[in-house]
Amino acid sequence: MTAMDPRRWPFTRQALAVQALLVVLVLAVSFAGSAYLLQRQIDVEVGQRALAVARVVAEDDAVRAGVAAASAAAPAPASTLADGPVQRAASDARARTGALFVVVTDDRGLRLAHPVPARLGERVSTDPGVALGGGEEVSTAVGTLGGSARAKVPVREPGGQRVVGEVSVGIASATVAQRVREALGPFALIALAALVAGLAGAALLSRRLRRLTLGLQPEEIAGLLQGHEAVLRGIAEGVVAVDPAGRVVLANDEAARLLGRPLVAGDAVEDLPARVRALVEHPDAVPSLAVLGERALLLSSRRVSRDDRLLGSVVTVQDRTDVELLTRQLDAVQAVGTVLRAQRHEFANRLHLVSGLLGSGHVEEAGDYVRTLLATGPLGTGVAGLDAVADPYLQAFVAAKASHARENGVQLRLGEVSVTGRIADPVDVTTVLGNLVDNAVTAVRGGEGAVVEVDLVQDGTALVVAVSDSGPGVAPHVRADLFEPGVTTRAAGDGGLGLALVRQVARARGGDAWLADGGDGEGLAGAVFVARLPGAVAGGAGAGEQPWT
Repeated sequence: MTAMDPRRWPFTRQALAVQALLVVLVLAVSFAGSAYLLQRQIDVEVGQRALAVARVVAEDDAVRAGVAAASAAAPAPASTLADGPVQRAASDARARTGALFVVVTDDRGLRLAHPVPARLGERVSTDPGVALGGGEEVSTAVGTLGGSARAKVPVREPGGQRVVGEVSVGIASATVAQRVREALGPFALIALAALVAGLAGAALLSRRLRRLTLGLQPEEIAGLLQGHEAVLRGIAEGVVAVDPAGRVVLANDEAARLLGRPLVAGDAVEDLPARVRALVEHPDAVPSLAVLGERALLLSSRRVSRDDRLLGSVVTVQDRTDVELLTRQLDAVQAVGTVLRAQRHEFANRLHLVSGLLGSGHVEEAGDYVRTLLATGPLGTGVAGLDAVADPYLQAFVAAKASHARENGVQLRLGEVSVTGRIADPVDVTTVLGNLVDNAVTAVRGGEGAVVEVDLVQDGTALVVAVSDSGPGVAPHVRADLFEPGVTTRAAGDGGLGLALVRQVARARGGDAWLADGGDGEGLAGAVFVARLPGAVAGGAGAGEQPWT
């Protein structure tokens, strides 16, 4: 992961700056739009106010009479007009309304009233044509007294409709601007409050973003994501990450394959297998073996935290099926090898004895000794009827297990044997037979008159293995789940994998394994386990008489 350029702002600060800029921009645009609309509205209101003042002045009787008289006569000098009734009426109206000017003209456009007396009798600076034509006009213009919003209305003769002049009223632009400023004051305060709230919200959002990303920048997050994908997709182990709330955060494809179900983010821990749930509830526990479906899995978990903040736990799943099978097969081969070495040593000793007898001329004694050896069957097995087992590999394995049983004070004996063919798959057969015999020896070890009996029955090409013992049997409360991973009857609580592997191997061949008698039946009074292995025997029709169901 590349380090971030220290000259660049962190992403959270960039986000804060962009959000602040957006808030300022939106408020500026909103404020400018509001000011423009308010200016337009006040312009209209001031224009209507000027129009109302102009109408009132134009309806004044003194104004109408004075304008009519002035229009009918020759233009009068400014000194005469300054003291005239029209000037007085216009001055009073301007004083009452605060208008910039109130100007009255005759029908020639000559001023009869004006705020500046010296300009009386002069022609107005703006065109009075609309008003003199009988219309009303509202506009904004710059005249001799400055910019203003103005209105012009016609003045009609007393008692008639003939237009004899016009009244022009203006309200100063400074007055309009002042009203706009007064109206925009509250808007400015609201905009300032919105700006402060927006900046505070942006700061809070930036802080939350920094907390959610654990202080990581986008470049770092992208690098972590790439590494995360590479690791999850590249390793041969299954990985399941669970958050503190007990929800699956992520899981790779290998975990879904090994656990035998799809895993998606948001799945509850309660939906996972029991062993996985136990590891999630008690992380950092000792790794444990479990059998799920047809696989032997090694499960382990570990807590994950950052800056003293618990992020959850990670469960790793390793496929140990082949390793477990090979380990147990290796144990069986080693046991067979040990027995064969012992038999080889014993056979060599017996040959030395025969050689000595012959060498010393005791031919008759040598013959008797050989006949005695032939009558006792295989060397050193102590298992009556072992010569009935036709397959040498199976015979040697049973002999090895008999030797192991004797070391534990247990007698291993053969019951019914009807295997006439050769074992086609000695690995599966010895795995199943070895686990069943080991479990039986463990169950009766240390007991008085401990006996384990093995029945080997050929049914076509299938081999049926039955192992019974003289032990206390299987407790009723565990019989239903006896072949489940982790279920054991041992007092120490260890084990719980052998029977699961037996059933796994049997079912993989199309057969099955089951508890035929829990210990309350006849026979040796202990438990009876049966496994059927289709296709395990090559050649021979077999007995097919024993109903192993």
